[in-house]
Amino acid sequence: MFSTVRWRVIWITLLVLLCGWALVPKEDADGNRIPPLQLGLDLQGGMHLAVEVDDSQAPPDADLEDAVERTLTTIRNRIDQFGVREPNIQRAGDRIIVELAGVQDPERAKEIVNRTAFMEFKVVTDGTSFLNALERIDRAIVNAVGADQLRPTALETQVDLGEVLGGRDTAPQAVPADTTLPDSAAVDPPPGAPAAAPDPPAAQDSAAAGRDSAAGAPGQQDGELRPLSALLRPGRIEGEFLVATQDRPTVESWLALPEVTAVIPNDITLHWGVEDVPAGGSTFVPLYVLDAEPLITGEELQDAGPANRDPTFNQPIVPFETTRRGARLFERGTARHVGDNMAIVLDNRVQSYAVIRGILSRNAQIELAPGASFQEAQDLALVLRAGALPMPIRIVEERTVGASLGEDSIRQGRMAFLIGIVAVVLLMIGYYRFAGVLAVGALVVYVILLLGGLAGLQATLTLPGIAGLILSVGMAVDANVLIFERIREELDAGKTPRTAVDAGFANALSAIVDANLTTLITGIILFQFGTGPVRGFAVTLCIGILASFFAALYVTRTFFMIYLNRRASSESVSI
Repeated sequence: MFSTVRWRVIWITLLVLLCGWALVPKEDADGNRIPPLQLGLDLQGGMHLAVEVDDSQAPPDADLEDAVERTLTTIRNRIDQFGVREPNIQRAGDRIIVELAGVQDPERAKEIVNRTAFMEFKVVTDGTSFLNALERIDRAIVNAVGADQLRPTALETQVDLGEVLGGRDTAPQAVPADTTLPDSAAVDPPPGAPAAAPDPPAAQDSAAAGRDSAAGAPGQQDGELRPLSALLRPGRIEGEFLVATQDRPTVESWLALPEVTAVIPNDITLHWGVEDVPAGGSTFVPLYVLDAEPLITGEELQDAGPANRDPTFNQPIVPFETTRRGARLFERGTARHVGDNMAIVLDNRVQSYAVIRGILSRNAQIELAPGASFQEAQDLALVLRAGALPMPIRIVEERTVGASLGEDSIRQGRMAFLIGIVAVVLLMIGYYRFAGVLAVGALVVYVILLLGGLAGLQATLTLPGIAGLILSVGMAVDANVLIFERIREELDAGKTPRTAVDAGFANALSAIVDANLTTLITGIILFQFGTGPVRGFAVTLCIGILASFFAALYVTRTFFMIYLNRRASSESVSI
């Protein structure tokens, strides 16, 4: 008997020490203190997002199921690199639930999650095909919108931006992009340098013709209105046009008309730039005419980052490396376009551009637009490393939880836990006397096992989790109540204390197993099909049930064995 009790005490001590070690705060590689229990979204604050895949523009044969799974993987990779501890990212039907506890910058996290991050490298055309189609585009806009709606815009005389900028030959290069390689391929021009060359005369004449046509010449008829031509101004390089910032929504709506997209040449695509160009007290947005076929896409990226700064111009840059296949495509494409401008298109917007001065290969770098912060470069590198989303997503639900609410919840939860523990201790000792003291000792072991188990499994403690913890305390006491009542029945039947204790534990076992097993099954179902706080409740409840089962049947029994070994066999038990 003594040997059995000794081994029981050894096992209990080892488990308590192991769980106690799990509750000791640790430090990460940076020396920051890591609390033993991670707090959930509702306790330390953070954000909750529910997103859906936007398949409105997907082809009819698109596999939505595959897109959702790939989106889930991509978002998880991005959040892992973002550095949020214990994020909750899971699928719920066609939705993806993202819960980020303790996030300090919710807007930045939302931008990283929501960013499509589809990158393309495209050649900037000379704009001739677009200019040749401009008259048909204007006519399509007039037919679709109506001459009466367009006359105020189409007949408005505007200042020639070429005069505002002082001529194309001296216009500053505002959006350089460094795509240099180790093999000495160079990029022109640096910030502040003049543009490479003025527009060809044909392009200038065509653009001027559009302005003259739109300027309200005497006798102009409705069929001769040039709405888009009136809003376009020559840019700083071939293939770039400038639109006044206030006119951009109008131009965007026109370019999205089916009648307009039908007459735009198939071999070009139109993309807006990310930066505003200041000139003459106004700002303009660049519109680029690019080759429809990209040189390479982001799918050929193998790695990106870390973000850095260009040593010459101090611009944020993002180095990247392509796959072997991407390197072959890059070399083949740039070899045909040496001397042309190449645009880096991210999520359908031109991030930057540069002159191809040599054949580009596997390693290159993206220079962000002027005014971009180093944080934006880091975020760009992050999303490029994690991969592009297969389809755009939309946020259908968003909640932000403040830290103050979490502090109130923790304080109230702690108070409820302490009140519950004190009430249980007083009730057990007052009703079951010394046997109640043994039950309280087992309850202390139970609490250490429960908290240590949560810490060891790196479970996240939520407000419903605290409720599950308090509930499991009640179930732990309930098991002791069943055992003690059976012992009393055996003592009333005239059995000796040792026999009554053995019979009490044996006879109460089936009822305890049934009660704990059914609750455990319920907790597993909640964990499997629940989300967020429901899963937090389920985790705490399941671990609590296992700990209470062990404490009631093994720890309490061990304490009874020690208690009985110190008493005579005929001496009564205080219960």
